[in-house]
Amino acid sequence: MAGRDLTWADTYQKLPVAIVSENFAREYWQSENEALGKRIRVGNTDDWHEIIGIAGDVYYEGVNKPASSVVYWPVIMRQFEGEKDYVRRGVAFALRSPGAGSESLMKEVREAVWSVDANLPLAQVHTLDYFYGKSLARTSFTLVMLGVAGGMALLLGIVGIYGVIAYSVLQRTREIGIRMALGAQTRELTGMFVRQGLLLTGIGIACGLVVAFAAMRLMASLLFHVSPMDPLTYLGMTIGVVVTGYLACYLSSRRAATVDPVDALRAK
Repeated sequence: MAGRDLTWADTYQKLPVAIVSENFAREYWQSENEALGKRIRVGNTDDWHEIIGIAGDVYYEGVNKPASSVVYWPVIMRQFEGEKDYVRRGVAFALRSPGAGSESLMKEVREAVWSVDANLPLAQVHTLDYFYGKSLARTSFTLVMLGVAGGMALLLGIVGIYGVIAYSVLQRTREIGIRMALGAQTRELTGMFVRQGLLLTGIGIACGLVVAFAAMRLMASLLFHVSPMDPLTYLGMTIGVVVTGYLACYLSSRRAATVDPVDALRAK
């Protein structure tokens, strides 16, 4: 974000330098540039280390939690955490390559490392996708379960809408017979039931959207830099429910309108 990176000269000469994360700089000095040149240390007996660079925030504890304030120290230092000479034995390297995750890349890495020291082991080798999946595992599982539950609720809702509207039209078979006996046409009867059914469907959609908007805060807590407001999803669900309501009204009223008026008048 600002400043420079650590160099091998900083490490081997044991220079008292450090890099801090962006939120660390803002917490203590309000901006990245103000943090450059400032000095920090861990204990009272430790040497002061000059901040030479600002790194971007990293979500070490998962994307559902705030990024931690981090300080990056050289792997070799003097007077650190009460030790005269501090050496970190384990070092992690990040490699960017189009062959990530392939055995050929791992073979090249092993050959490069062992050409320097044949006794150095390589452990915990993972791709970036592995860490993405691990950090998002719980959130992904929760969202999958919500998606399954939402899909089942949508399916049950569609079946329920069709069944209720079809049953209500069936209950009005006698009314249909009276209207037909008085000269009502099939198109008029169908249009009347479709309008009434769509009115009820529209009221249900409006109530559902109100509840969905109210539940946005809950969904926002499960998402990372993604807005829960998705117009395409709401539009798609609305169209699906409207089409279901229309078909339920149209097919049921169409079938009821084909009944003989005499039979319809005999219906209870």
